Amino acid sequence: MRKLLLLSCMVLFVQGAPALAQTIKSEKHEFRVVTLVRGLQNPWSLAFLPDGRMLVTEREGRLRIIGKDWRLDPKPVEGLPEIVASGQGGLFDVVLHPQYEKNGWIYWSYNAPGPAGWGTAMARGKLQGQRMTEVQVLFSMEPKTRAGHHFGGRIVFDNKGFVYLTLGDRGDMPRAQRMDDHAGSVIRLHDDGRVPADNPFVMQAGAKPEKFTLGNRNMQGAALHPRTGELWTHEHGPQGGDEINVMRAGRNYGWPVISYGVNYGIGTRIGEGTSKPGMEQPLLVWTPSIAPSGMAFYNGDAFPNWKGNLFVGALRDEMLVRLELEGEKIVRLERLIKGVIGRIRDVRVGPDGLIYVLTDEREGVVVRLEYVK
Repeated sequence: MRKLLLLSCMVLFVQGAPALAQTIKSEKHEFRVVTLVRGLQNPWSLAFLPDGRMLVTEREGRLRIIGKDWRLDPKPVEGLPEIVASGQGGLFDVVLHPQYEKNGWIYWSYNAPGPAGWGTAMARGKLQGQRMTEVQVLFSMEPKTRAGHHFGGRIVFDNKGFVYLTLGDRGDMPRAQRMDDHAGSVIRLHDDGRVPADNPFVMQAGAKPEKFTLGNRNMQGAALHPRTGELWTHEHGPQGGDEINVMRAGRNYGWPVISYGVNYGIGTRIGEGTSKPGMEQPLLVWTPSIAPSGMAFYNGDAFPNWKGNLFVGALRDEMLVRLELEGEKIVRLERLIKGVIGRIRDVRVGPDGLIYVLTDEREGVVVRLEYVK
């Protein structure tokens, strides 16, 4: 009996504590890769609450809470609006309002049902115990279809009180160039869902006033540059042609008129080539594709030699990419933890200055990169 009790205590301890760490030496830092939480199903996004807990979304439609002791609460948060888990669609990003400690607002993006199908939406609410209250749907893309891919779904607040939501082309390429369609664009709103009067297409007849950009394929990573305050995104190319771009008001990023990728399987050219006047060029192109997902600028103190670097996760290549920048020029690229933890879905910098990573697996994990030297 004593042995059984001791074994039970050991199991409980292991489940509630970080796993043994793997140490890795990179170009500028040696660091540990520590698995903090297991048992997540296709996690998509991570947010840090001020009290030390964390919120994690699962694509199937569950919002989970991780306690300060790294234990995953078995009961999902209740009160979210209906979420359609279909193909790549489901529950996506979760982000705290910059003034969260004053107003309590939590924002999330998700695949919402509607006429003729479903599409990406953004809502906000206030967490009370295990329930989301005061829920408000701030945006829901139109038109909706039954396609199962290219939802986008990243949420970013800027320093001026605006919130941005990235949208994919929903698998229908021409939609990314249509002004009367939300697909294939970045959406820009006030934090309460109102359309800013200075959005670039507000006065254009027939255009969706929420649109900030057009010509984007499927942006699943977005982050605010810590110095310039501009929104950077990356997006999936087709067969090759993954891109990093800076999102600027009214700009056309080319998809599918121009692309560095080619048609799946047959390898034929898409559109008119790789450039065209009036369409933006990416800062970086990955060919072959790494399937980028998750993105964060590092501006913490725990890794001093990574200050100002951009980190991008990769699904297909199962790695974390570190990018050194000089202005908007990428001058060096380092591939980290390739094949170590699996498909990386999200990358976040914690309030402790450490880097947190989510893996998109049926048995997904939360991993932390910790400074060694």
